[in-house]
Amino acid sequence: MQPPSNELEAFLEYITVTKALAKKSVEAYQNDLFQLEKEANKPLLTLQSEEIFTLLSNYDNKRTLNRKLSAVNAFFDFCYKSRFVSEKQHLRSAKIPKNLPKFLSYDEFKKGLSLIKRDDWLGMRDYALLLFLYASGARISEALELKREDIEGEWLRIRHAKGQKERIVPLAKNAIRAIDEYLAKREKSSEYVWINYKGGKLSRISAFGITKKYLGVSPHVLRHSYATALVSGGADLRVVQELLGHASLLTTQIYTHIQKQELKDTLEACHPMAKERFV
Repeated sequence: MQPPSNELEAFLEYITVTKALAKKSVEAYQNDLFQLEKEANKPLLTLQSEEIFTLLSNYDNKRTLNRKLSAVNAFFDFCYKSRFVSEKQHLRSAKIPKNLPKFLSYDEFKKGLSLIKRDDWLGMRDYALLLFLYASGARISEALELKREDIEGEWLRIRHAKGQKERIVPLAKNAIRAIDEYLAKREKSSEYVWINYKGGKLSRISAFGITKKYLGVSPHVLRHSYATALVSGGADLRVVQELLGHASLLTTQIYTHIQKQELKDTLEACHPMAKERFV
């Protein structure tokens, strides 16, 4: 297999040392860019836009495509600033339709909770984990890093947030109580709150298995459900942005679709002209 080009190695060193990006971010850049060079079988810097788009044409998921395009653009920008090339190259992102994310209603969530048997500490863990995710809106990667000292009174300190931006959010008493009851019965010792039956930190795959078993969805759907419940209840979008840890309000604005749909449903259910047909 052809080794990575010198320019690509320099870029990875730049984002690792100079930019000090998180390990997972560096790995994502590395995987995306190495894959492209491997498929092209020549240095990424020598590829024309048409060649890159041809390589990426197999990706139907526009979010995956845009992530890879973003990585390529960051690499090209670095090469231009480093004077490896004389002209800056930029690839346009694919337009992503603003579909409403999948979410659960509160009744659907409670129905899933009712399926959990809390007669041992693992059942109590599953119950507490689902409550925590729905009550905090935390990303699963953030949740799995949770330690008991991160909950201070009725506030949750999310220390391992995306982009390394710490945030503090209120946490419902029911979720805190469930966590405390689970920890009191837990048979294994660990610095982390969420552990497996062996005492090791719970994995993303295991967490997915728990939410899928009782709710039929991924952990991220609970994050969307949290945001949906807030917006439906009248919360200001900027407050929701802060609670979710979104860097941009544009990311949070997808939930305005919920408000619009609720207004439409209310109109159709209540307004007489929505029901009567005029000749």
